[in-house]
Amino acid sequence: MAMESQADELFYGGAAGGGKTDLLLGLAVTQHWRSIIFRREYPQLKGIIDRSREIIGPHGRLNEQSGVWRVDGPGGPRVIELGSVPHEKDKDRYQGRPHALKAFDEITHFTESQYRFLIGWKRTTNPQERVRVVSAGNPPTDSEGEWVIRYWGPWLDESHPNPAEPGELRWFAVLDGKDVEVESGEPFDHKGETVYPLSRTFIPARLADNPYLTRTGYVSTLQGMEEPLRTQMLYGDFSIGLQADARQLIQRPWLIAAKARPAQWSERGGELEAAVDVAGPGEAETVVGVRQGPRLLEMSAHNDADATKPVLAALQPWLHKGLKRVKVDSAGIGHYFALYLREHLPASVEVVPINVGSKPSDTVDKDGKTADERFANLKAELYWSLRKRFQDGDVAGLTDPLMMSQLASIRYAHNHRNQVAIESKDDAVKRGIKSPDRAEMLMLLFAPMLGEQMLTQAWQGQAANVLTPDEMRMPWNAPSERPGAPWAAQSADKQSDWLGKATW
Repeated sequence: MAMESQADELFYGGAAGGGKTDLLLGLAVTQHWRSIIFRREYPQLKGIIDRSREIIGPHGRLNEQSGVWRVDGPGGPRVIELGSVPHEKDKDRYQGRPHALKAFDEITHFTESQYRFLIGWKRTTNPQERVRVVSAGNPPTDSEGEWVIRYWGPWLDESHPNPAEPGELRWFAVLDGKDVEVESGEPFDHKGETVYPLSRTFIPARLADNPYLTRTGYVSTLQGMEEPLRTQMLYGDFSIGLQADARQLIQRPWLIAAKARPAQWSERGGELEAAVDVAGPGEAETVVGVRQGPRLLEMSAHNDADATKPVLAALQPWLHKGLKRVKVDSAGIGHYFALYLREHLPASVEVVPINVGSKPSDTVDKDGKTADERFANLKAELYWSLRKRFQDGDVAGLTDPLMMSQLASIRYAHNHRNQVAIESKDDAVKRGIKSPDRAEMLMLLFAPMLGEQMLTQAWQGQAANVLTPDEMRMPWNAPSERPGAPWAAQSADKQSDWLGKATW
């Protein structure tokens, strides 16, 4: 069924012993002229090499150094390459390398960015050869592989609103940087560009489908494993067992509980607050969120070059409902954004600039330690506060899968001064984690008000990179282009124009 599937992207997986590696090798040997089979680590390829020797035997030649098979067949040799991408940057070695079949063994070991990058070079010049991506693997055992459940959500995510049957084709297109499910594979126009959707499907692999292993008692080996690995490998259960990294800031059970909590919090009151995580140059989205008490009411993401007007539009409906304050990460371009919101929102709405790279607050905990002693910076303090809220069950209304994935990806450690420090974005990128913009918005949204003195300090320009409206001059243009009057005296259109230039 998997071999004959017409999906552009197929995931064949689940239980151990379902013939996943044989599927990939079988497709490469019989269906395609040029293929590549990836494993995350090079030593993991040994199993594929051994099995390929059993299947191909004397009908091909393997170059041990390059990891390339040339297999004799009707019409000429088939080329099968074996590759690995142990580090995030290793994916660049395969840029521009065309293969009609891109295959991944144990797909949950790869990062989403590695997968998306590598499949971007699937192509062929032979009109008779089909182009496809086939992934094989067992359920993820940690949060690093959880993206697979989101990517094939209609089949693997139990909470998906429109579940799909095994083998059923669903069509997806990337619109404005996001995966969007569409009705069919018919091309359509989007912002002046013709978009060609691609199909996905999932087909479960089961040990019962493999008579060779069932006859030799492999099932007893799987039954002897500890849970949850036993259920994952024996039955291919994708709904359990994601083990937490010891450095994982927000644990998966807390996230699941927060996701299941919206209805019971519907009557809880509290002040209406909003937060904005501003995307800097080269980053994807500016994210806006609104909460009341413990409940996230709304979230929206905007990838416009100038997100000022979309953010104001997102906040507008809440102004009439009594929006109390808006928190903005004031590091980098964010401080200009905070100034813009201060000028364009009603005076009744407090705009709170929060520079997460600044020093922690001067609060003292019950053990007599100051925040400065416990945390490396304000970001670590605020994330730790968010962690505490999740632990206490004081967060509700989380429904966005990408936000959940980002929250699960955040890591922390204790530095040489025994302070809590959050993993840097650069280190996260090395692990294949994109900018956690939605998670950072939630961190700002639930940030406690750390004292009037911090707010005063931010607006008075004593915190890094923050200026008051009267002091502010636009520094990024040539001197002749700089405004001759304070920010507050400029027209709204002029402010928006300058802010757009600052974003780039």
